[in-house]
Amino acid sequence: MFYLLAFLGVFVIAIILFVRLHPTFGRTPSKTQQQTYSNFVNFKNGKFVNQHPTDMKMSVSTVLSLLKDALIGKKDRKPNNPIPISIDWNSIRSEKDSLTWFGHSTFFLRLDNKKILIDPMFGLSPSPVTLVGSKRYSNDLLYAINELPLIDAVFITHDHYDHLDYTSILRLKEKAGHFFVPIGVGAHLQKWGVATEKITELNWWDEMEWQGLKVAAVPSQHFSGRGIFNRDSTLWMGWVILGEKYRLYTSGDGGYGPHFKKIGEKYGPFDLTLIEGGQYDERWAAIHMKPEDSIQAHLDVKGKNMMLSHWGAFTLAYHSWTDPVERALKKAKEKEVNIITPKIGETVLLNGTLPTPVPWWK
Repeated sequence: MFYLLAFLGVFVIAIILFVRLHPTFGRTPSKTQQQTYSNFVNFKNGKFVNQHPTDMKMSVSTVLSLLKDALIGKKDRKPNNPIPISIDWNSIRSEKDSLTWFGHSTFFLRLDNKKILIDPMFGLSPSPVTLVGSKRYSNDLLYAINELPLIDAVFITHDHYDHLDYTSILRLKEKAGHFFVPIGVGAHLQKWGVATEKITELNWWDEMEWQGLKVAAVPSQHFSGRGIFNRDSTLWMGWVILGEKYRLYTSGDGGYGPHFKKIGEKYGPFDLTLIEGGQYDERWAAIHMKPEDSIQAHLDVKGKNMMLSHWGAFTLAYHSWTDPVERALKKAKEKEVNIITPKIGETVLLNGTLPTPVPWWK
Protein backbone atom coordinates (compact mmCIF):
# COMPACT_ATOMS: atom_id res chain seq x y z
CA MET A 1 0.00 0.00 0.00
CA PHE A 2 2.85 2.36 0.85
CA TYR A 3 4.46 1.87 -2.55
CA LEU A 4 1.13 2.39 -4.31
CA LEU A 5 0.50 5.66 -2.46
CA ALA A 6 4.07 6.77 -3.16
CA PHE A 7 3.63 6.00 -6.86
CA LEU A 8 0.35 7.91 -6.99
CA GLY A 9 1.96 10.85 -5.20
CA VAL A 10 4.84 10.97 -7.65
CA PHE A 11 2.40 10.65 -10.58
CA VAL A 12 0.30 13.56 -9.34
CA ILE A 13 3.38 15.71 -8.77
CA ALA A 14 4.62 14.87 -12.28
CA ILE A 15 1.32 15.98 -13.80
CA ILE A 16 1.33 19.23 -11.83
CA LEU A 17 4.91 19.96 -12.89
CA PHE A 18 4.08 19.16 -16.51
CA VAL A 19 1.14 21.59 -16.46
CA ARG A 20 3.18 24.25 -14.69
CA LEU A 21 6.30 24.00 -16.81
CA HIS A 22 5.42 22.88 -20.34
CA PRO A 23 5.07 25.95 -22.57
CA THR A 24 2.00 24.66 -24.43
CA PHE A 25 -0.11 25.53 -21.37
CA GLY A 26 0.84 29.18 -21.74
CA ARG A 27 0.80 31.58 -18.83
CA THR A 28 -2.00 32.69 -16.52
CA PRO A 29 -2.38 36.49 -16.20
CA SER A 30 -0.47 37.81 -13.20
CA LYS A 31 -2.09 39.00 -9.97
CA THR A 32 -1.33 42.56 -11.01
CA GLN A 33 -3.07 42.03 -14.35
CA GLN A 34 -6.06 40.44 -12.63
CA GLN A 35 -6.36 43.48 -10.36
CA THR A 36 -6.78 45.65 -13.45
CA TYR A 37 -9.71 43.43 -14.50
CA SER A 38 -11.58 43.98 -11.22
CA ASN A 39 -13.59 46.92 -12.62
CA PHE A 40 -14.85 44.90 -15.58
CA VAL A 41 -18.52 43.88 -15.33
CA ASN A 42 -17.61 40.49 -16.84
CA PHE A 43 -14.93 39.71 -14.20
CA LYS A 44 -16.10 38.51 -10.81
CA ASN A 45 -14.35 36.72 -7.96
CA GLY A 46 -11.15 36.38 -9.93
CA LYS A 47 -12.75 34.88 -13.05
CA PHE A 48 -14.36 36.05 -16.27
CA VAL A 49 -18.08 35.32 -16.50
CA ASN A 50 -20.76 35.22 -19.18
CA GLN A 51 -23.40 37.91 -19.53
CA HIS A 52 -25.99 35.42 -18.37
CA PRO A 53 -25.38 32.67 -15.77
CA THR A 54 -24.06 29.57 -17.50
CA ASP A 55 -24.11 26.39 -15.44
CA MET A 56 -21.46 23.97 -16.70
CA LYS A 57 -21.32 21.73 -13.64
CA MET A 58 -21.71 18.04 -14.39
CA SER A 59 -23.30 15.50 -12.11
CA VAL A 60 -21.88 12.04 -11.52
CA SER A 61 -24.51 10.57 -13.84
CA THR A 62 -23.56 13.02 -16.57
CA VAL A 63 -19.87 12.17 -16.26
CA LEU A 64 -20.71 8.45 -16.42
CA SER A 65 -22.84 9.00 -19.53
CA LEU A 66 -19.92 10.83 -21.17
CA LEU A 67 -17.56 7.96 -20.38
CA LYS A 68 -20.06 5.53 -21.87
CA ASP A 69 -20.43 7.56 -25.05
CA ALA A 70 -16.67 7.85 -25.35
CA LEU A 71 -16.33 4.07 -25.41
CA ILE A 72 -19.24 3.05 -27.62
CA GLY A 73 -21.08 4.33 -30.64
CA LYS A 74 -18.01 5.69 -32.41
CA LYS A 75 -19.42 5.06 -35.89
CA ASP A 76 -19.16 8.02 -38.27
CA ARG A 77 -17.50 10.29 -35.71
CA LYS A 78 -14.65 10.78 -38.16
CA PRO A 79 -14.12 10.15 -41.90
CA ASN A 80 -13.24 6.65 -43.01
CA ASN A 81 -10.27 8.05 -44.92
CA PRO A 82 -8.14 11.19 -44.51
CA ILE A 83 -9.69 14.27 -46.06
CA PRO A 84 -7.69 15.37 -49.13
CA ILE A 85 -6.82 19.06 -49.01
CA SER A 86 -5.96 21.06 -52.09
CA ILE A 87 -4.94 24.69 -51.65
CA ASP A 88 -4.88 27.19 -54.50
CA TRP A 89 -1.95 29.36 -53.43
CA ASN A 90 -2.35 31.69 -56.38
CA SER A 91 -5.86 32.56 -55.19
CA ILE A 92 -4.63 33.09 -51.64
CA ARG A 93 -1.85 35.38 -52.81
CA SER A 94 -4.19 37.37 -55.06
CA GLU A 95 -5.12 40.86 -53.86
CA LYS A 96 -8.83 40.16 -54.33
CA ASP A 97 -11.03 40.01 -51.22
CA SER A 98 -11.37 36.34 -50.32
CA LEU A 99 -11.83 33.75 -47.59
CA THR A 100 -10.02 30.41 -47.25
CA TRP A 101 -11.10 27.79 -44.72
CA PHE A 102 -8.46 25.51 -43.21
CA GLY A 103 -10.96 23.40 -41.25
CA HIS A 104 -12.59 23.81 -37.84
CA SER A 105 -12.45 27.56 -37.01
CA THR A 106 -9.29 28.58 -38.89
CA PHE A 107 -9.73 31.10 -41.70
CA PHE A 108 -7.45 33.19 -43.89
CA LEU A 109 -9.21 36.43 -44.80
CA ARG A 110 -8.08 39.00 -47.31
CA LEU A 111 -10.07 42.19 -46.89
CA ASP A 112 -9.13 45.59 -48.36
CA ASN A 113 -5.77 43.96 -49.15
CA LYS A 114 -5.18 43.20 -45.47
CA LYS A 115 -4.14 39.61 -44.77
CA ILE A 116 -5.82 38.21 -41.66
CA LEU A 117 -5.77 34.86 -39.87
CA ILE A 118 -8.61 33.88 -37.56
CA ASP A 119 -8.00 31.25 -34.83
CA PRO A 120 -4.91 29.72 -36.50
CA MET A 121 -4.96 26.05 -35.52
CA PHE A 122 -2.81 24.23 -38.08
CA GLY A 123 -1.47 21.53 -35.75
CA LEU A 124 -2.22 17.84 -35.61
CA SER A 125 -4.24 17.69 -32.39
CA PRO A 126 -6.16 20.20 -30.23
CA SER A 127 -4.61 18.79 -27.08
CA PRO A 128 -1.57 19.48 -24.91
CA VAL A 129 -0.70 15.78 -25.28
CA THR A 130 -1.08 14.79 -28.94
CA LEU A 131 -0.78 11.09 -28.15
CA VAL A 132 -4.17 11.09 -26.40
CA GLY A 133 -5.98 13.92 -28.16
CA SER A 134 -8.28 13.88 -31.17
CA LYS A 135 -6.35 13.90 -34.44
CA ARG A 136 -6.92 16.08 -37.48
CA TYR A 137 -8.85 14.38 -40.29
CA SER A 138 -5.88 15.11 -42.56
CA ASN A 139 -2.19 15.45 -41.81
CA ASP A 140 -1.23 18.57 -39.89
CA LEU A 141 -1.30 21.78 -41.90
CA LEU A 142 1.67 23.51 -40.30
CA TYR A 143 3.40 23.64 -43.69
CA ALA A 144 0.64 26.00 -44.85
CA ILE A 145 1.93 28.71 -42.52
CA ASN A 146 5.22 28.75 -44.41
CA GLU A 147 3.38 29.13 -47.72
CA LEU A 148 1.05 31.90 -46.58
CA PRO A 149 1.99 35.49 -47.41
CA LEU A 150 3.06 37.73 -44.54
CA ILE A 151 0.12 38.16 -42.18
CA ASP A 152 -1.01 41.64 -41.18
CA ALA A 153 -3.02 40.48 -38.17
CA VAL A 154 -4.07 37.38 -36.27
CA PHE A 155 -7.43 37.36 -34.45
CA ILE A 156 -7.94 34.92 -31.57
CA THR A 157 -11.40 34.24 -30.10
CA HIS A 158 -10.29 32.36 -26.95
CA ASP A 159 -7.47 30.27 -25.55
CA HIS A 160 -8.72 26.69 -26.02
CA TYR A 161 -6.36 24.37 -27.86
CA ASP A 162 -8.54 24.07 -30.97
CA HIS A 163 -8.37 27.86 -31.45
CA LEU A 164 -5.03 28.90 -29.97
CA ASP A 165 -2.38 26.40 -31.06
CA TYR A 166 1.10 26.60 -29.54
CA THR A 167 2.85 25.04 -32.55
CA SER A 168 1.09 27.41 -34.94
CA ILE A 169 1.92 30.51 -32.92
CA LEU A 170 5.61 29.56 -32.83
CA ARG A 171 5.61 29.68 -36.65
CA LEU A 172 3.49 32.82 -36.82
CA LYS A 173 5.11 35.01 -34.17
CA GLU A 174 7.62 36.48 -36.62
CA LYS A 175 5.41 36.22 -39.69
CA ALA A 176 2.40 38.11 -38.29
CA GLY A 177 2.44 41.86 -37.80
CA HIS A 178 -0.08 42.02 -34.96
CA PHE A 179 -2.24 39.87 -32.69
CA PHE A 180 -5.73 40.90 -31.53
CA VAL A 181 -6.81 38.80 -28.56
CA PRO A 182 -9.30 38.73 -25.69
CA ILE A 183 -8.28 40.17 -22.33
CA GLY A 184 -5.68 37.93 -20.67
CA VAL A 185 -4.73 35.88 -23.74
CA GLY A 186 -1.72 38.10 -24.32
CA ALA A 187 -0.01 36.33 -21.40
CA HIS A 188 0.06 33.09 -23.42
CA LEU A 189 1.54 34.82 -26.45
CA GLN A 190 4.20 36.56 -24.40
CA LYS A 191 5.16 33.22 -22.87
CA TRP A 192 5.67 31.89 -26.41
CA GLY A 193 7.86 34.77 -27.51
CA VAL A 194 5.43 37.15 -29.23
CA ALA A 195 6.63 40.72 -28.70
CA THR A 196 4.39 42.67 -26.30
CA GLU A 197 4.09 45.60 -28.71
CA LYS A 198 2.52 43.26 -31.28
CA ILE A 199 -0.37 42.31 -28.96
CA THR A 200 -3.63 44.19 -28.44
CA GLU A 201 -6.08 42.86 -25.84
CA LEU A 202 -9.72 43.88 -26.03
CA ASN A 203 -12.80 43.47 -23.85
CA TRP A 204 -16.37 42.94 -25.03
CA TRP A 205 -17.69 45.93 -27.02
CA ASP A 206 -14.24 47.49 -27.37
CA GLU A 207 -13.66 48.78 -30.88
CA MET A 208 -10.82 50.42 -32.76
CA GLU A 209 -9.66 51.51 -36.19
CA TRP A 210 -6.82 49.43 -37.60
CA GLN A 211 -5.18 50.12 -40.96
CA GLY A 212 -8.44 51.29 -42.51
CA LEU A 213 -10.57 48.51 -41.00
CA LYS A 214 -12.94 48.83 -38.07
CA VAL A 215 -12.43 46.06 -35.51
CA ALA A 216 -14.80 45.28 -32.64
CA ALA A 217 -14.66 42.63 -29.92
CA VAL A 218 -18.11 41.25 -29.14
CA PRO A 219 -19.49 38.84 -26.52
CA SER A 220 -19.86 35.10 -26.81
CA GLN A 221 -21.21 32.61 -24.27
CA HIS A 222 -18.37 30.23 -23.52
CA PHE A 223 -15.43 29.71 -21.14
CA SER A 224 -11.64 29.55 -21.22
CA GLY A 225 -8.56 27.86 -19.79
CA ARG A 226 -5.64 25.71 -20.93
CA GLY A 227 -4.72 23.99 -17.67
CA ILE A 228 -6.04 22.56 -14.44
CA PHE A 229 -5.63 25.79 -12.49
CA ASN A 230 -6.64 28.64 -14.82
CA ARG A 231 -10.28 28.09 -15.77
CA ASP A 232 -11.87 31.36 -16.96
CA SER A 233 -8.71 33.37 -16.28
CA THR A 234 -8.90 34.84 -19.80
CA LEU A 235 -11.83 36.17 -21.82
CA TRP A 236 -13.63 34.66 -24.83
CA MET A 237 -15.35 36.54 -27.68
CA GLY A 238 -16.36 36.94 -31.28
CA TRP A 239 -14.99 39.52 -33.74
CA VAL A 240 -16.52 42.09 -36.06
CA ILE A 241 -14.26 43.14 -38.95
CA LEU A 242 -15.61 45.91 -41.16
CA GLY A 243 -13.91 46.82 -44.41
CA GLU A 244 -14.59 49.61 -46.85
CA LYS A 245 -17.27 47.61 -48.63
CA TYR A 246 -17.44 44.24 -46.88
CA ARG A 247 -18.67 43.45 -43.36
CA LEU A 248 -17.72 40.19 -41.63
CA TYR A 249 -18.56 38.63 -38.27
CA THR A 250 -17.06 35.52 -36.67
CA SER A 251 -18.82 34.20 -33.60
CA GLY A 252 -16.07 32.28 -31.85
CA ASP A 253 -17.33 29.40 -29.72
CA GLY A 254 -20.42 29.68 -27.58
CA GLY A 255 -23.99 28.83 -26.83
CA TYR A 256 -27.01 30.65 -28.20
CA GLY A 257 -28.09 33.78 -26.35
CA PRO A 258 -29.47 37.32 -26.60
CA HIS A 259 -26.02 38.74 -27.34
CA PHE A 260 -26.47 37.89 -31.02
CA LYS A 261 -29.34 40.32 -31.45
CA LYS A 262 -27.34 43.02 -29.66
CA ILE A 263 -24.43 42.44 -32.05
CA GLY A 264 -26.78 42.67 -35.02
CA GLU A 265 -28.34 45.88 -33.73
CA LYS A 266 -24.94 47.52 -33.18
CA TYR A 267 -22.92 46.28 -36.15
CA GLY A 268 -25.19 44.50 -38.61
CA PRO A 269 -25.96 43.77 -41.33
CA PHE A 270 -23.03 41.53 -42.26
CA ASP A 271 -22.15 40.37 -45.75
CA LEU A 272 -20.79 37.12 -44.30
CA THR A 273 -21.02 35.44 -40.91
CA LEU A 274 -18.81 32.59 -39.69
CA ILE A 275 -20.93 30.87 -37.05
CA GLU A 276 -19.83 27.94 -34.91
CA GLY A 277 -22.13 24.94 -35.03
CA GLY A 278 -20.14 21.79 -34.37
CA GLN A 279 -19.04 19.76 -31.32
CA TYR A 280 -22.43 20.16 -29.66
CA ASP A 281 -24.25 18.02 -27.12
CA GLU A 282 -27.30 18.52 -24.89
CA ARG A 283 -24.99 18.11 -21.90
CA TRP A 284 -23.08 21.27 -22.81
CA ALA A 285 -25.73 23.14 -24.81
CA ALA A 286 -25.00 26.38 -22.93
CA ILE A 287 -21.51 26.69 -24.43
CA HIS A 288 -21.84 25.19 -27.94
CA MET A 289 -24.68 25.76 -30.37
CA LYS A 290 -26.55 23.12 -32.28
CA PRO A 291 -26.63 23.85 -36.04
CA GLU A 292 -30.23 25.02 -35.83
CA ASP A 293 -29.18 27.59 -33.22
CA SER A 294 -26.35 28.66 -35.50
CA ILE A 295 -28.82 29.52 -38.26
CA GLN A 296 -30.86 31.58 -35.80
CA ALA A 297 -27.73 33.34 -34.56
CA HIS A 298 -26.94 34.27 -38.17
CA LEU A 299 -30.41 35.75 -38.54
CA ASP A 300 -30.10 37.58 -35.21
CA VAL A 301 -26.90 39.35 -36.24
CA LYS A 302 -28.51 40.27 -39.58
CA GLY A 303 -26.24 38.20 -41.78
CA LYS A 304 -26.70 38.00 -45.54
CA ASN A 305 -24.52 34.93 -46.17
CA MET A 306 -23.33 32.33 -43.68
CA MET A 307 -20.66 29.69 -43.29
CA LEU A 308 -20.70 27.07 -40.54
CA SER A 309 -17.47 26.73 -38.58
CA HIS A 310 -16.10 24.47 -35.82
CA TRP A 311 -16.41 21.25 -37.80
CA GLY A 312 -14.57 19.30 -40.51
CA ALA A 313 -11.20 18.83 -38.79
CA PHE A 314 -11.51 17.21 -35.34
CA THR A 315 -13.84 14.96 -33.37
CA LEU A 316 -14.58 16.70 -30.08
CA ALA A 317 -18.17 15.56 -29.54
CA TYR A 318 -20.29 12.44 -29.97
CA HIS A 319 -22.23 13.20 -33.15
CA SER A 320 -21.38 12.18 -36.71
CA TRP A 321 -18.65 14.35 -38.19
CA THR A 322 -20.98 15.42 -41.04
CA ASP A 323 -24.01 16.00 -38.81
CA PRO A 324 -23.28 19.73 -38.25
CA VAL A 325 -23.24 20.76 -41.90
CA GLU A 326 -26.15 18.53 -42.92
CA ARG A 327 -28.37 19.85 -40.13
CA ALA A 328 -27.31 23.42 -40.87
CA LEU A 329 -28.16 23.04 -44.57
CA LYS A 330 -31.58 21.63 -43.73
CA LYS A 331 -32.39 24.49 -41.36
CA ALA A 332 -30.93 27.07 -43.73
CA LYS A 333 -33.28 25.89 -46.48
CA GLU A 334 -36.22 26.12 -44.11
CA LYS A 335 -35.26 29.66 -43.02
CA GLU A 336 -34.18 30.76 -46.54
CA VAL A 337 -30.62 31.44 -45.39
CA ASN A 338 -27.86 31.52 -48.00
CA ILE A 339 -25.13 29.22 -46.70
CA ILE A 340 -21.79 28.31 -48.30
CA THR A 341 -19.87 25.05 -47.83
CA PRO A 342 -16.40 25.39 -49.37
CA LYS A 343 -13.93 22.51 -49.20
CA ILE A 344 -11.10 22.71 -46.69
CA GLY A 345 -8.38 24.71 -48.43
CA GLU A 346 -10.75 26.22 -50.99
CA THR A 347 -10.64 29.99 -51.56
CA VAL A 348 -13.95 31.81 -51.94
CA LEU A 349 -13.95 35.23 -53.58
CA LEU A 350 -15.94 37.82 -51.64
CA ASN A 351 -17.26 39.50 -54.76
CA GLY A 352 -20.98 39.34 -54.13
CA THR A 353 -21.49 36.02 -55.98
CA LEU A 354 -20.79 33.29 -53.46
CA PRO A 355 -20.81 29.62 -54.53
CA THR A 356 -23.83 27.41 -53.99
CA PRO A 357 -23.40 24.58 -51.45
CA VAL A 358 -21.60 21.47 -52.70
CA PRO A 359 -21.71 18.36 -50.46
CA TRP A 360 -17.99 17.55 -50.75
CA TRP A 361 -18.09 15.53 -47.51
CA LYS A 362 -20.13 12.81 -49.23
